[in-house]
Amino acid sequence: MSVSERLIRESGDIWKKYDEHPFVTGMADGSLAVEKFRYYMIQDYLYLFDYARVFALGTAKAADPKTMEIFAGYVHQILHGEMEIHRGYMKRLGIPEEEAAQAKPSIATRSYTSYMLSIAWAEGPAEIAASILACAVSYELIAQHMLEAHPECRDHGFYGEWVRGYADPGYHEANEELKAMTDRLSEGYSEEQIRHLSEIFRTCSQYELMFWDMGYEGGVKYDADT
Repeated sequence: MSVSERLIRESGDIWKKYDEHPFVTGMADGSLAVEKFRYYMIQDYLYLFDYARVFALGTAKAADPKTMEIFAGYVHQILHGEMEIHRGYMKRLGIPEEEAAQAKPSIATRSYTSYMLSIAWAEGPAEIAASILACAVSYELIAQHMLEAHPECRDHGFYGEWVRGYADPGYHEANEELKAMTDRLSEGYSEEQIRHLSEIFRTCSQYELMFWDMGYEGGVKYDADT
């Protein structure tokens, strides 16, 4: 079993909760309130800037050109690919990009990105890869599972674009490259080092669940001033 497969398996109990989450099931069957999705999209837009910074730090810390290229490629993909989904939704929701950029990050958003950035500043490329893997791969699997349960969700007038974006073959290929890089960067790691990677990955998986909670609650659960 590869290291990336082990990380995903050891957080399987958390990942199972994603598919059962009311925010996810609401997107799948089309019942999710648009207001909840609006709040989530703004927070995810803010999250993506720091997510890109984590990859940028991976670029800076990479010890070889191939790793630098992969990390740098993700910075471009996030800023010019994934964010396009968000910009499209924000346009339909009547949210100017300037308004979203100036929005206040929720406590869940700040906590999650602060944790990833702390790993990126303090540790090495393998640990950075472990910290970003949970977000990247879980979104792909969530979209795939949504399609399995509700094939029609691909064509939903509002949420279909989200599903198609994360179920896209190109997104899958990028994730396969990210998993392969994680495996390559952790070659020769001791059991203790791999357990540390698993701890990082599991923490980020827990933050992912908190992020879905935050989206569904509209910030109320985590923001005392909301």
